[in-house]
Amino acid sequence: MRCLLLTPVIALAKGVARLPQPALLALGRTLAWLAWPLLGSRRRIARINTDLCFPALAPGARRRLADRSVTNTVIGALELLRAWHAPARTLQGLARIEGIEPLQAALARGQGVLLMCGHFTHTELAVRLLSLALGRPVRVVVRRHNNACLEQWFDRARSAVFGPTIGKKDVRGLLRALSDGEPVVYSADQNFTYQNAFVPFFGVPAATLTATPALVQRANAVLLPFWYRREADGRYAIRIEPTWAGWPSGDPARDAARYMEELEAVVREAPEQYLWAHRRFKTRPPGEAPVY
Repeated sequence: MRCLLLTPVIALAKGVARLPQPALLALGRTLAWLAWPLLGSRRRIARINTDLCFPALAPGARRRLADRSVTNTVIGALELLRAWHAPARTLQGLARIEGIEPLQAALARGQGVLLMCGHFTHTELAVRLLSLALGRPVRVVVRRHNNACLEQWFDRARSAVFGPTIGKKDVRGLLRALSDGEPVVYSADQNFTYQNAFVPFFGVPAATLTATPALVQRANAVLLPFWYRREADGRYAIRIEPTWAGWPSGDPARDAARYMEELEAVVREAPEQYLWAHRRFKTRPPGEAPVY
């Protein structure tokens, strides 16, 4: 019965997903303004992160960046609905995609591809747009929701456009998808308390997963960096880059540092679109005080 109460919510979500792009972005900004008093915790985390990562900016500029990132996080919730529920015709013309040929070539020869990205506010919409360009689903690795009704909605919606989802800790499922020659989007830029190394991210030691090279090698897969941002005109610039030179190096900590270095360069292109509301620096090196 409780899950049935979501029916009108899902119907509304499907309507939002079909809005013209300018209307969807305007709605997101309006909802962020209305919800601003309720977003105090997220605003605080974002401001701490931008203070740590952008010390050269004036305090006012750092605060504005943090606040813009929180607004983009709210917009990102609507972009998530668009990714799940928008028909393909609604998404036509929304993406400019560069570098897709190496991905197509790897898939054509039956090799799995780990599309390495980061936690930006519109990640799943970028994945949906890439799926449409490829003409096949791109699998996603997700964190399961604790609420059973919401997880049922989320998983059904994702599975309809991305294929069966892979749980964040389902290593076997990830390896199986890659070994079967599928493309899988993956990000390792959240706080990790296991198989990690402290490597610089904007000059701040960040607990980062070190297992990625081993996953790629075990599945005989290819790693291709997958980056995206929303442009001023509301369209999405998506690019797939070649595997980083010298990656993997044989040193997992060094490879994790390279990932953070490359991600940082991309974040700087549109820093307000990165998920600064996440406690990226929750785990600290031994002897360092908490920052949140």
